[in-house]
Amino acid sequence: MSQTPLILIVDDEPDILQLLGITLSRMNINTIKAENLTQAKDALGKHKFDMCLTDMRLPDGDGIELVSHIQQTAPEIPVALITAHGNMEIAIQSMKAGAFDFISKPVDLNRLKKLVNSALKLGQQDSQGQKSQSKKKQLIGDTEVMQQLKQNILKLARSQAPVFIHGESGTGKELVAKLIHIKGPRSDKSFIPINCGAIPSELMESEFFGHKKGSFTGAVVDKKGLFQLADGGTLFLDEIAELPFNMQVKLLRAIQEKTIRPVGSEKEVPIDVRILSASHKNLMQLVEDEQFRQDLFYRINVIELVVPPLRERKDDIPKIADYLLQQLSITMDINKPKISNEAIKVLTNYQFPGNIRELENILERAITLSSDDEIKIEDLSIDQHIGDNRAFLSDAELSSLERDELPLEEYLEKIETHEILEALKQANGNRTQAAKILGISFRAMRYKLKKLNIDDIN
Repeated sequence: MSQTPLILIVDDEPDILQLLGITLSRMNINTIKAENLTQAKDALGKHKFDMCLTDMRLPDGDGIELVSHIQQTAPEIPVALITAHGNMEIAIQSMKAGAFDFISKPVDLNRLKKLVNSALKLGQQDSQGQKSQSKKKQLIGDTEVMQQLKQNILKLARSQAPVFIHGESGTGKELVAKLIHIKGPRSDKSFIPINCGAIPSELMESEFFGHKKGSFTGAVVDKKGLFQLADGGTLFLDEIAELPFNMQVKLLRAIQEKTIRPVGSEKEVPIDVRILSASHKNLMQLVEDEQFRQDLFYRINVIELVVPPLRERKDDIPKIADYLLQQLSITMDINKPKISNEAIKVLTNYQFPGNIRELENILERAITLSSDDEIKIEDLSIDQHIGDNRAFLSDAELSSLERDELPLEEYLEKIETHEILEALKQANGNRTQAAKILGISFRAMRYKLKKLNIDDIN
């Protein structure tokens, strides 16, 4: 980006050109004006622009045609379209074509300034702050599907279009959303993830939009909602398929109007948030089954990004396993263990119904079970011969487990906690003896006590 930014303004109305020119000039931005598509293309061939603002309707074409032209000839230039008020269909069409963002008429100058500042930040993507963040958050793997995913993330980071991230549980959808945020112009603002299935329905509106003091029993102070906390940044709506219908309506309005109303308030609050969402469910099927609003589906699914399951990128497993072992060794405060070639082969042939999350759990368990610094096949505790890839539990054992609708991980932690406490009682609190009773190493015992937050018993 040049020292003084240069923006191309395209509109056939002299008053709009003048208004936009004056506004940008006050922001210390230079402008070149064009009244039609032909003049715009001519200017693009002669100058290096940092951004383009174009009206949708032009005498010799339309703004989407200009977006497509810039995508082919200078894709690094972010383009924002000026659309007729309320014409969301055109706005969505423009973003599918590659537009950075859109703004409706009559143009809100404060909104315009935010949009322009956000677009100009794209010229600063190689800043040191982003590099350091990107190193902490990364997708591991070099297979063809992963290379394509990484390219798509970079492309989507240069847009403000809503993205729907689809993939099986455990594939890393939140990490993908985080990377889109980090590599985009909102990286210096908040990334707020929400699990839509984890919020009680009666508290959902307050959690999303905030509330005013006294608006309901227990509302003793004003509280900002997640939309306000994410203002200027990114809101990630994980498991969006779990939203009840009444919240789907309110979410749609917040996205379209770019305003929210806290519970108990009479005033609308403007918000500037990029929406990313995800689900492991088939939203289109839910729309057909009338379990998810079609209008909200088309609003959040402007662009769909598919995260591949681990079984479709098996060649990445050795590298992912090595990375996870490094992270686990830091967490567990131990030397990084090795993993035998035979164990790697078993992992590579495993189907991983739980994807990367399951691989991490398998490796964590293997570390605690291994008797030395090398993980072997028997430490993995997975049956490589069973077609459905279950662990070594028999059908009778599986059918006898009653979880009382607890999540599986929480249920297994309850079992572990119970068994460890029982062993500690038998050993009169002696951890070494308790580890022997359980048939695990002292290192594994120490780690489990820390993980399950079990204090010494008296």
